[in-house]
Amino acid sequence: MEKHKNRKTKGRGIRKEKSEVSCCMKYLMFGFNVLFWLVGAGICGIGLWAWTEKDMFSNIGKITTVTLDPALIFIISGGVMFVIGFCGCIGALRENTCLLMFFSVSVGLIFAVELLFGVLAFAYKDWIKNQIESQVKNMIINYREDLDLQNLIDWVQQDWLHCCGVNSYADWELNRYFNCSSQGSIEACGVPFSCCKPTTDLIKNHHCGFKMINNADRENKIYTEGCISLGEKWLETNLIPVAAIAVGIAVVQILGICFASILRCDVNAQKAKWGYND
Repeated sequence: MEKHKNRKTKGRGIRKEKSEVSCCMKYLMFGFNVLFWLVGAGICGIGLWAWTEKDMFSNIGKITTVTLDPALIFIISGGVMFVIGFCGCIGALRENTCLLMFFSVSVGLIFAVELLFGVLAFAYKDWIKNQIESQVKNMIINYREDLDLQNLIDWVQQDWLHCCGVNSYADWELNRYFNCSSQGSIEACGVPFSCCKPTTDLIKNHHCGFKMINNADRENKIYTEGCISLGEKWLETNLIPVAAIAVGIAVVQILGICFASILRCDVNAQKAKWGYND
């Protein structure tokens, strides 16, 4: 009878024991990753839609001609976010230490790569600048081959930096359609409409850049300064907001790693307690 009573009391004690796993931390981690997961799925979906519109799935070989495809960047970055966010969600909800470890390591590696890139960009800024120039020139060459690149370049030149070309408007001769020696192209010796300076006309003239490379009055009609130099000026002017965004992203990543590590430690502590009680 006494033995049965002790066993009953012991069982009650086990049931009344407080869990080591914090519900607040668990669902905070879960909510954090749900948002991360949904954003990743959205970005990946946009990238897949863009590739479908360009019929790139039937022409995979074209990927070798474009080193910076916006749709591909969306697919890769969105896919990575989706997988990491999914593992974080399931790991937090199911208290799975393996998935929580995968989440922590993955986010940690991404943070390390970002930090390394930042250090290298500061230490080898001239080399980075040359690489960016090379990539942008390649984008100019493929301007008519990829609608995403075309929209991206037009947005940078017309709406963001108000520039034309890499170092100057003359860089558009790299494109076979705008090259002055191009035979049969009505765009020869011209620049895209996004290089044109704004006018008071109600209807946008998409032919405003025709024959502007050799036009003596081009200074008044198109932007002549290159996007690289204006991009550097923009970065210097907006250094504090850019740095604040970078620090904010880093803080979110560090918090995610901390949440996952704390939750994983709590789960391991609870498992150890169960093993001890058994």
